[in-house]
Amino acid sequence: MEWTSEAEARLKEIPFFVRPGARKKIEKLAQEMGELSITAEIYDKAKAKFGEKK
Repeated sequence: MEWTSEAEARLKEIPFFVRPGARKKIEKLAQEMGELSITAEIYDKAKAKFGEKK
């Protein structure tokens, strides 16, 4: 699945050790939504759905 450069940059906000799992969850959500690529908007929807832990 393709990622826009903006979405890819936002992914880098996630700690490197959980990034691969986060990427898979975001891609799965996008597929369920019928999307073909990950945009910043899709990233934000995933972030809202899965929650941000700080």
